[in-house]
Amino acid sequence: MDGMPGPYVIRGSVSLPEAELMWRFSRSGGPGGQHVNTSDSQVELRFDLAKTEALPPVWKERALAKLAGRLVDGVISVRSSEHRSQWRNRETAAVRLASLLAEATAPPPKPRRATRIPRGINERRLREKKQRSDTKRGRTGRDWG
Repeated sequence: MDGMPGPYVIRGSVSLPEAELMWRFSRSGGPGGQHVNTSDSQVELRFDLAKTEALPPVWKERALAKLAGRLVDGVISVRSSEHRSQWRNRETAAVRLASLLAEATAPPPKPRRATRIPRGINERRLREKKQRSDTKRGRTGRDWG
């Protein structure tokens, strides 16, 4: 159980390079009972986004721009401590980092193309509006005895 499972795919054929991942383990709060005081189950995974060569340059620029608030000297870090086992926390942290990078490197959405509202639809809307206002005007109690 000492080898990490397959590469964590960001998108397409691009995945997180194992050699560039920096792991740090520490004591974790939360579940674990007596076991918690003896094991370093909290995981902090760091990835140097500024220096990596694993991402295409366009993706890298996008990620650096989108994650600017989370970066410290070009390094992004993800922490996981919800599981009792270090192994599962490592899994969670790596998956979280991969999905974070996938989201940050996604191409921007296509700009919305303005379309004209067909004349018939607009006329119908105005007709219904007028009808509604006539209905409401008819409810006033002015000419009731």
